Amino acid sequence: MSQAIDNLVAAQQRAIQGKPAAGGFPYLAEVLRQAGVKSNVWMLPSCQSLYLTTLGPVIQQGAPLAQGTFDVVAFDRDALTKALRTDQAGASTFSEFLQSAWAAGVVRYEVDLVRRWVTYFGCQGEEYIEYYPEVTV
Repeated sequence: MSQAIDNLVAAQQRAIQGKPAAGGFPYLAEVLRQAGVKSNVWMLPSCQSLYLTTLGPVIQQGAPLAQGTFDVVAFDRDALTKALRTDQAGASTFSEFLQSAWAAGVVRYEVDLVRRWVTYFGCQGEEYIEYYPEVTV
């Protein structure tokens, strides 16, 4: 493994150990930012995640949400914000959040850990930007 991979995996493990039940994403994002992660791009439904770090880019491949050929549903901002609020309240797992985002028509999202915002994208150019708070780790 490379230093970039070792650093990313160690930061993810630290974040999981200290993450609060509700509002866990800003905590995770801050731990990753402090470890040198500048941005993170998720592709749905493949669950492929690209991390751009100060030590180099890293890809993580998660278990896909779907396999085969599917119609992509229309981007539904209300369904996405409902999924976000449910996750922020600690009432869903990360896998459930990803499934809900995909069901809301999200095909990718990009986390800017420097500016502290996430942009969610539909396949027709739709986007929704959400800022997240700065937290102390």
